[in-house]
Amino acid sequence: MTGGITPALPQTVELGRVLLEAGLSIGVAESLTGGALVAEFVKIPGISASLAGGIVAYRTELKHTLLGVDEDLLAERGPVDPDVAAAMALGIRTALSSERGERLDIGLSTTGVAGPQAQAGRAPGLVFVGISSLFGDKVIELDFSSLVRLDDPAGSRQRVRGATVEAAVHNVLEMLAEH
Repeated sequence: MTGGITPALPQTVELGRVLLEAGLSIGVAESLTGGALVAEFVKIPGISASLAGGIVAYRTELKHTLLGVDEDLLAERGPVDPDVAAAMALGIRTALSSERGERLDIGLSTTGVAGPQAQAGRAPGLVFVGISSLFGDKVIELDFSSLVRLDDPAGSRQRVRGATVEAAVHNVLEMLAEH
């Protein structure tokens, strides 16, 4: 019996293995995924050696106060923006750095519109995944609008959030494979 918790996705298990074998640390800043990404990581036995933690900054102002995203950027462009995703990824690396000054190796962020309605002029299904790492920084724009159905708002949100978790994990794996 799993108690309602599903096993980790195979690619998450693979990412966990790669992180643990390489001795890399990771932290997660989530908005759209609401903790689902860090919850996916903690399904992996022993991941505490790599996963520093996560921050869910669902409200726009928390992206500034907890993750250091520039207030002017948030005011001008809103929370669903590639530069916000980049700042969140960098912000989690800073926020979860050790007291000894050791910086996390990888910061991962998610922001977007799960739908079914648009948010601040951004279409449902638009997602940005940010990665800040010792290998470099990047932002991935994803269009999951095909997963949004107005006749199934709750299901649409779950599909967009689930696809975002999978895409975030995939993109970190891809980045690590390049290095």
